[in-house]
Amino acid sequence: MDIFSHGLWAAAAAKGVNKSQNKRRVNVWATAMWGIFPDLFAFVIPFAWMIVAFISGDISGGDFHVRPAGEELTNPNMVVVSQFSHALYNMSHSLFIFAIVFLGVWLYFRQARLELLGWLLHIVIDIPTHTAAFFPTPIFWPFFDWKFLYGFSWGQPWFLILNYSLLACLYLYFWKGKKKLYS
Repeated sequence: MDIFSHGLWAAAAAKGVNKSQNKRRVNVWATAMWGIFPDLFAFVIPFAWMIVAFISGDISGGDFHVRPAGEELTNPNMVVVSQFSHALYNMSHSLFIFAIVFLGVWLYFRQARLELLGWLLHIVIDIPTHTAAFFPTPIFWPFFDWKFLYGFSWGQPWFLILNYSLLACLYLYFWKGKKKLYS
């Protein structure tokens, strides 16, 4: 799914938790940030490296063209960036890595940091919305290389319309509920 939607879904989940309970509040902005974290982690560092390599002349504009399926990258610098990005993607989209971080943070703070569940929601949403051709989600990495290969592309128009329509309805629901509180 696109990174913007990940942030919106994570924030909506936090708003829903806050709406359903009066106890400990979940920070909506922090949850949204954890919702986009896996993709930021996987793509920002390689993207920044590519910009520096482009400016320094190590890669050219021709290295960025869209290739037919199966065509290999020819510039060794682009191969390194691609491999690095995939390694970071595997780490940030693994349920095992998430569980280690979540439990480590829980032990450190002596309470669950529910904002981190934005990261978990990101992984769960990515499972069906990625295809075998475009970053299938490696949920069991590093123990198993299994990936759900039968998803659909989140970039298809029908899904984008459905996704943003559901988000709009959800945020309208939250907005109307908030409006009633102040009436």
